[in-house]
Formats: sequence, C-alpha cells, structure tokens
Amino acid sequence: MNLMPHLIAAPILLPLLTAAVMLMLGEKHRPLKARINLFSSLVGLGIAVLLLQWTMQTGIPGSIGVYLPGNWQAPFGIVLVVDRLSAMMLVLTGIIGVSALLFAMARWDGAGSSFHALFQIQMMGLYGAFLTADLFNLFVFFEVLLAASYGLMLHGSGRSRVSAGLHYISINLLASSLFLIGAALIYGVTGTLNMADLALKIPLVPEADRGLLHAGAAILAVAFLAKAGMWPLNFWLVPAYSAASAPVAAMFAIMTKVGVYTLLRLWTLLFSGQAGASAYFGGDWLIYGGMATIVCAAVAIIAAQRLERLASLSILVSAGILLASIGFAQPKLIGAALFYLVSSTLALSALFLLAELIERSRSANEIPLFDDGDLLPRPMESLQPAKGINLDDEQKAVVGQVIPWTMAFLGLSFIACSLLIIGMPPLSGFIGKLGLLHALLNPMGLGSGSDEPVSNAAWGLLALLIISGLTSLIAFSRLGIQRFWTPEERPSPLLRRFECVPIFALLGLSIALTFKAEPLLRYTQAAADALNNPQQYVMAVLGTRAVPSPEAKAAIAEVRP
Repeated sequence: MNLMPHLIAAPILLPLLTAAVMLMLGEKHRPLKARINLFSSLVGLGIAVLLLQWTMQTGIPGSIGVYLPGNWQAPFGIVLVVDRLSAMMLVLTGIIGVSALLFAMARWDGAGSSFHALFQIQMMGLYGAFLTADLFNLFVFFEVLLAASYGLMLHGSGRSRVSAGLHYISINLLASSLFLIGAALIYGVTGTLNMADLALKIPLVPEADRGLLHAGAAILAVAFLAKAGMWPLNFWLVPAYSAASAPVAAMFAIMTKVGVYTLLRLWTLLFSGQAGASAYFGGDWLIYGGMATIVCAAVAIIAAQRLERLASLSILVSAGILLASIGFAQPKLIGAALFYLVSSTLALSALFLLAELIERSRSANEIPLFDDGDLLPRPMESLQPAKGINLDDEQKAVVGQVIPWTMAFLGLSFIACSLLIIGMPPLSGFIGKLGLLHALLNPMGLGSGSDEPVSNAAWGLLALLIISGLTSLIAFSRLGIQRFWTPEERPSPLLRRFECVPIFALLGLSIALTFKAEPLLRYTQAAADALNNPQQYVMAVLGTRAVPSPEAKAAIAEVRP
C-alpha cells in the first residue's frame, strides 16, 4: 500500500491536532507547549520535504499527487493536491515557521496568551491554502489563517500595535466578503468551484454569461491582490507589518505570498491560453499594477527611517515584481520569479527578526526581561590602548579596537540581508534578479528561433528592477550607517541563542542557494512549465477515482466470472 498520497493531508491534520492539545494544556504549561509546538513544526517541515522529494522523483504525470479526504471523486468532494509549486511553498512555509517559532521562544511567546495554539492554527491555514484544489476550501483555509493572524497581530502590547491590528482586521474582513461575492458569481455561471473543473468549463461559458464570469473573477482577484499587496490596495500592509512583533512579522512575509500563489495558480489554470475567449483575462492589470506597486514602494523606501518599515516596504517591492512577472504569462519569466520568491522571502523573514535585535542595540541601558541563565555571554567592549596604536583626540583607540561579537553578528547579518534583498552579487538575490532580466530580454528563450521583439512593458519592468534595486541600496546604506557607523556610547545588546540561530539559519539557506542555484532553477522552471500546461493538473485531479468500499469490492468480485 502506497502511503505517500495519505501524507498529503498530514500538513493540515498535524497542526490542527497540535493546537487542540495545547489549548487543553492551558497557559500554566507554557514551556511544555513551546516544546510541543517546536516538535510539531519540525515534523511538519519534514513532511513537506518528503512531499517535495516525491514530486521530484516521480514522472511528469505522477508529479501531481491527489488525495480525496472524503473519498468522493472530484468535482463533488474535497480535493487536496500537491505538485511542484505547492510542495515548494509548503517547504518554504515550514522553514519560516520553525525559524519564527525559535525566535519567539526567546521572549515573545510569553507576551500574551495562546501564542502557540494560534501559531499552529496559522500554520494549518497556510498549509491548507497551498494544498486545496477548490475555491470554497480555499476560502475556509484563508479564514483559518486570517483568524489566527488576528490574534498574533495583537500579540503583545502597545497602542500602535492595537491600532494597526484593528485596521488589519477590518481590511481582511472586507477582502473576505469580496472573496465570497466573487466565488458566488463564478459558481452561478459555471456551477462548480473545483479548480480543475473550472478549467474545463470556463472555455464553454456562453458569450452572454462571460461578462458575469469576468466580473466574478475580477472581484475575487481584488481580494487576493489586497492580500498580495498590490497598489493601491496595500495601504494597510506597511503599518500592520511594522507594528507586529518580530516573529509574527516574519510569518507575515510568507502570508503575503499566499495571495501571490493563489493568483498564479488560478490565473494559469482558469485563464490560460486554452480558456477560449477568456484567455489571459486580467494579464495587463497584473503587469501594470505590479509595476505601479514597485514604483510606489521604491519611492517610499527612500524615506524609511526604521528597519521594520524598510522590511515591510521591501515586501511590497517583491510583491510588485512577482505580480508583474506573472502577468506576462511567460514560463521562463515565471520560473525565474519563483526562484526570486524563495530567495526574497527567506531574506525578508530574516530581516524582520534582525530588525528587533538591531533596534534593541540602540537602547543604551537595556534591562533584560528574563534571567541571565540563557543569555549568551557579554564580550569585552574594547581593549585598553596599547603601544603603537593610533589614538584620536579623545585618547580612544581607533585601530585594533575589538568589535563585540554581538555587533559583528548583527552587522554581518544586516549586510547579508541587504545584499539579498537589493539583488547585488554574489548572493542568491542577484541570481534571481538576473534570471528575471534574462527572461525579459529573451521572451521566447534562447534557441527558440523566434525574433519576437521585447515589449514596452518588458522594458518598463526591466528598468524598474534596476531602479528599485538602486533605491533599496540607498535606503539600506543609509540605515546601516545610522545603526552601525554612527559613534554612540552604548553597550552591546544581550542576545539569546534562540534569537541568533533562526537568523543564521535563514541567511545560511539563502547563501546556500547561491551555490545550489542550478538545481532550484531547474525545479522552479519545471514548476513554471507545468503551470503553462494546465491539462496535466486537470487530468490528475479529475482522473483520480474514489477507493471502493469493502462491500463494493465484494460485489465486483461476485459479478466477475
């Protein structure tokens, strides 16, 4: 018996059961809940890695795994599907989830009640959104992850956090209402909400009903674009993400990509080149809306004065790049965009975690909130001037002064995050942007035999990629000088192991992508090619049969001679 198809449901069931157990334990067992949470998150990450390997090892038709939880054949029952794209997003979610949890275990999980249960519920919603294959269950998982994010957004104290959290809740409730309206219109026209079934029925929609179909799709897209951060629907994102606690903001970095993933999945499946009169519906809106997002975020980045705000605006830049790349409907460009998605998400999550530590280092007389038993040792601030060392006018050593390891760690981590997000060589962020530039300049790919010219929109996106990188370089350089080079008399911050390890791990993975870029590029290109051929997805989902019951098997055996 092959157990791998049953493993598709495990990323959803595991956090659900874990959250139920932690709710029964109560707040007095917080250390135990933290360990259970970490164990469950690590197991979930392991399952996601197994599913990713499964999609890589099987053949092209078998690289799409389908599971029928209710044992009802699609499109009548709930369907969970894992392919290359969803498996990659599962692994990325697991990595960021474990990293954010480790950081939260240092201090933030004690700032409010039910943190660990809410964390697992959000993980369940994220995993479910990437695995579901119909719009109704997509709405369910969206509401699950949003309900958990409401509690996590308000986790902790502070007027700014509560104010931004209330705006965050209001906007997402409105987006959920638009989701329902759009899904209802699509169901009224097609009679189904299964994504694979929609791909078959949309080309057959009568011309008289096509306007209603497009209206429903547009309303549905507004809900996803608000979550993805497209301008002008992204006014809520920067205040909310900047006010959230560091581990929650790191998780929100992947939540933004849920909107991008959903748009990519639905647009390539429902409005592909095989959708008849609805082919590539809304593509221009994605291109120019994404480019407008890049412009607005790049301008705002110049004025950013805090790292949290700089990280939030960088999310908008990456979202604009991804949305515009999707709108071109070119497999080469989408493959490069998926590589960029992985690299930028890891770096942005690390930056949110790092921002708190850097801002903490600016507090001159910080009092630790916990005992010093788990704190890493404080290094010597400096050495006394020795013979042969040059002194400045205040008789302080300017050559040979020892840099505290904490400041060295923060400084090097900031440099790595900056290079990754800006897209400068030699790290993986540069490889991602270089792949985007190459795909824009070669729309049909090298060796295709086509002399198709580069479109004006492609030239515009290419220019914005370079300009946004330049503005990010200016912003990161200015904040780096203010935080690390401005001479101030302050002690080096006290850092916990759980605060340093996740940042080191996220940046280490990003740097590892630099050396292992070719395998990931092959994987993302294969995922993009599969999205460009939606028939594989449709056949895999609609071709999966329910497992006969023992009674049915016995009846079939009796009928056979």
